[in-house]
Amino acid sequence: METIIRKIKIIARSKNLRNRLLVILGALVLFRLLSAIPIPGVDSLQLAGFLQGNQFFGLLNLFSGGGLSQLSIIMLGVGPYITASIIMQLMTIMVPRLKSLYHEEGEIGRKRFNQYSRFLTVPIAFIQGYGLLALLQSQGIISYISFFDRLTDLFVIVAGAMLITWIGERITEYGIGNGVSVIIFAGIISVIPQALQQLFFTYDPSQLMTYIGFGVLALIIVAAIVLVNESERPVPVTYAKRSQGGQTYGGTSTYIPLRINQAGVMPIIFALSILLFPQLLANFFATADSLLLRNISEVILRLLNMGYLYSVIYFVLVFAFTYFYTAITFEPHTMAENLQKAGGFIPGVRPGNQTTEYVGSIVSRITFIGAVFLGIIAVIPIILQSVTGVQAFAIGGTGLLIVVSVVVDIVKRVDAQVAMREY
Repeated sequence: METIIRKIKIIARSKNLRNRLLVILGALVLFRLLSAIPIPGVDSLQLAGFLQGNQFFGLLNLFSGGGLSQLSIIMLGVGPYITASIIMQLMTIMVPRLKSLYHEEGEIGRKRFNQYSRFLTVPIAFIQGYGLLALLQSQGIISYISFFDRLTDLFVIVAGAMLITWIGERITEYGIGNGVSVIIFAGIISVIPQALQQLFFTYDPSQLMTYIGFGVLALIIVAAIVLVNESERPVPVTYAKRSQGGQTYGGTSTYIPLRINQAGVMPIIFALSILLFPQLLANFFATADSLLLRNISEVILRLLNMGYLYSVIYFVLVFAFTYFYTAITFEPHTMAENLQKAGGFIPGVRPGNQTTEYVGSIVSRITFIGAVFLGIIAVIPIILQSVTGVQAFAIGGTGLLIVVSVVVDIVKRVDAQVAMREY
């Protein structure tokens, strides 16, 4: 308790840290205000009936931060930006110039890379926005008198998507944590009261043990996520002695902590984004005039509605994106070069290529553990939903994974800031 009080005092005295927390708070307040502003021409009763028990739009609602449930001006949320980021990250593999820009040109290169991602977000937002509006219109949720009305709504929600992306980037730059993750976290937290209300009104006494079991499992998942996020593989490093200016430096031993889950929550967000895109297209073409398109849409929706097949695809995507995101954010070659420049080496391993191979093999092994863990945690709620028939379990489980990971990440960053100011 004394430690917590001491940290709170340090935060209160530190103007920079206090301002960072206030930036997050102010951005989230603005975000919630925007999510309450609906686009024109919405039939609230039709919308409520359409969203009830719809797992696909429940997951899509996570990316909009609850904006889709109100059909607000930010109904697209950060989904287009996430899709653009995935495309840009994949492009680094095929385009050496983009890889150099992201990994080798420092902060200026990263900023230019992110700028390209924002440019790509605009056309993606137009495509997703048009498809979503057309789908909602076909369900009688939105009515348009003219093409100009639809075009107006399209430009409004695209502008909303860019605005929420800008807010997320301000959180990353001036706040604490990853802005996109924080936005999704806020959206999940905002729908918790509604989810609890749904569970209360659909409560069946015969399923009491199911609810208790789910509660216990949720606590176990929370503990497991925290444990894995905090787990590290220490790599011992020794710095050689060197003389400079009549003084001797180095000769010390330390270690480099390699996290088991280097990618954090981003593989889950990427996997959901990939899964939602074909479902959105299939729902859009389900009412098309072409019989071929309707048949293709029906097949896709039928396959994705098969719980076990959906779980397998979801697991594979999370597993693959864990390796992919770790590979683009952590480069053993760069780490080996930095160690060599600083006069450091791993005992028993030659500097240079051998160090790169050694660190790469360690990262590959521990990433496998993290990838399997994330994949299992991601699909357990979907399996529970298929077995029990309680729809809130699937959405709630995915939300729980994101919420816990984001909270742990923010707490660790705040602790690091406090420790830096304390010593």
